[in-house]
Amino acid sequence: MAKKNAPQDSASAEAKPAGKLKLIILIVVALLLAVGLSIGGTWFLLSKDAPKDASAAEASAESAAPVKQAAIYEELAPAFVVNFNHNGRARYMQVSVALMARDQVALDALKVHMPVLRNRLVMLFSGQDFEALVTPVGKEMLRQQATASVQELAQKETGQLAVEQVLFTNLVLQ
Repeated sequence: MAKKNAPQDSASAEAKPAGKLKLIILIVVALLLAVGLSIGGTWFLLSKDAPKDASAAEASAESAAPVKQAAIYEELAPAFVVNFNHNGRARYMQVSVALMARDQVALDALKVHMPVLRNRLVMLFSGQDFEALVTPVGKEMLRQQATASVQELAQKETGQLAVEQVLFTNLVLQ
């Protein structure tokens, strides 16, 4: 008799997990349905408040955000070569500079004053400390000083900030 009871017990053990599996699938389907209805209801309520005329919404968005013009780069050639003393030793620095602007007309107006601009930059570069220029922070500070100097000249001579940034395309210290 013991042999007859064993197959029935294993069949009832297999039936219990199948019932639990159906219950888990049913709960997952119900949760997915509830989430879907929640998202659908939210979308429906929020789309009611949206403007009916899509072109009016686009026009207001375009007028609110100013369009940024493409960058224009002007290389200053030849490269700047300056010398300065450091602890009684002659040091040299070669800097290739590019001006970044957004308005070609303003940049062309600044080109008329290129000798003054180059003079300012030579004086700025030659007055630097070698120890500070060796570090990346020192180089960035020099670039920011050059940008401020060029912007000051542009404001004074043309009446507008023609140059957004002064960029170093090459910097060699010796």
